[in-house]
Amino acid sequence: MSRLRIVLAEDLTLLRDGLIRLFQAHDFEVVAAVDNGPQLVRDLVALRPDVAVVDVRLPPGHTDEGLRAALAARQQLPGLPVLVLSQYVEQLYARELLADGLGGIGYLLKDRVSDVGQFIAAVRRVAAGGTALDPSVVAKLLDSRRRPLDRLSPREREVLAHMAQGRSNAAIAASLVITEKAVGKHTASIFTKLGLQPSEDDNRRVLAVLAYLEG
Repeated sequence: MSRLRIVLAEDLTLLRDGLIRLFQAHDFEVVAAVDNGPQLVRDLVALRPDVAVVDVRLPPGHTDEGLRAALAARQQLPGLPVLVLSQYVEQLYARELLADGLGGIGYLLKDRVSDVGQFIAAVRRVAAGGTALDPSVVAKLLDSRRRPLDRLSPREREVLAHMAQGRSNAAIAASLVITEKAVGKHTASIFTKLGLQPSEDDNRRVLAVLAYLEG
């Protein structure tokens, strides 16, 4: 099996070098590691990696250059998998990432990198076209759309939050300590109450829920 090719964008040298070593240890190929937005766009378009791992804030402005570069590259390469790392939860960043509805997106807080297993799993999930959203990001998105979700029961809101993180029914069942059949019933109820068409495809159902949440 060929190794996944990564373009990494991080301006802090120690963190960038640490991430390179981490990816290499897990059999990824880091085809480029950059520290600024303009170079990131050029490398993403030229190298067409399997996934980009990008710090939101990059030189020259240290605001949202990383995100802007990733979005610019996705305009030229629709569906380019991008996992964004951020120090804080910014709903606007999450909304912009989700806007095209094509999948292959992730938004994690940098603190999550310390859980190596989950971080690497998230990178692989995004590379495969899935979704990986930090629980804190999901919570913010749900809160921002609270009124339309009032019709859901507390348990259904829990299931929805896990769905938005990209988890399968089996993973949700294990996390909530309920049966997979119960998760299926909650999922069907969520789609019914939100007026969404149920789907067996995990990625499509996550994108449908997120599309609804983003209104």
